Amino acid sequence: MIRAMYPAAIVLSCAVAPIGAWAAWAGPGVDEASIPSQVRPFIPPGAIVVALEQADLSLRGMDDVLLILETANGEAADAGQGTRSLRLLLRQPDGSLRLAKTSDTAVMCRTCGGVMGDPLQRVEVGPGRFTIGHYGGSTLRWTATYSFGYSRRDQTWQLVKVESASFRSTEPERSMRVRTYRPPRDFGKIDIADFDPDRFLGVGAK
Repeated sequence: MIRAMYPAAIVLSCAVAPIGAWAAWAGPGVDEASIPSQVRPFIPPGAIVVALEQADLSLRGMDDVLLILETANGEAADAGQGTRSLRLLLRQPDGSLRLAKTSDTAVMCRTCGGVMGDPLQRVEVGPGRFTIGHYGGSTLRWTATYSFGYSRRDQTWQLVKVESASFRSTEPERSMRVRTYRPPRDFGKIDIADFDPDRFLGVGAK
C-alpha cells in the first residue's frame, strides 16, 4: 500500500520527475476513530499518530502494523515540532500485537524540512518491506528515501536501499544530483533499530 503525500506525477527517480510539482504534506494526523483498539496501547499519552499502515511486513501471512508517532517537545505539541518514532508491531498467532522494533531516526521531525515544511512525503508498505520518503530544503532542495526489507534468516527488518537527490530550485534539471546506495556494495546488515541516516555507509557486517 502506498501513501503518497505528493502529486501522483512525482516519481521516486527525481532525475526525471517534474520537480516543481512537489508539494508539502498536509498532515500529520490519523483520524482517532480509525485507530484499531489493538494499536491504542502502543500510543503514548499525548502522542500524535502521523501514519498507520497495515501489511504482511514479516512475511508470515498476517497483517503487521507500521506506526509513526510524533511526540511533543514541551509546549510544542500543538505546533507539531516534536520528534518522530517509527514502531513495527508484529501480529501474533492469537491475533494480538507486540512491539517488535523501534526507530527514532528513520522518520524526520516535522520541522526538519526547512522552508518546505513537513519533510515526510511518502509512506509505502508491502509484503516484507516498507519505505519512508522525505523532501525539503530551500533554494537547495533535497530528497532522502529509506527502504527496509524483512530478513527471514535474521528475523528483522534491514536497510536495503537509500536514495537521495539534491538540486537547486532555480535550475533543477541542470543541478540535479541523484545517488543510490545498496548492500553489500555500500553497507552491510543494518537493523532498523540501529539505522542512522547520517552514518550508514560502510556500516554493518557483509
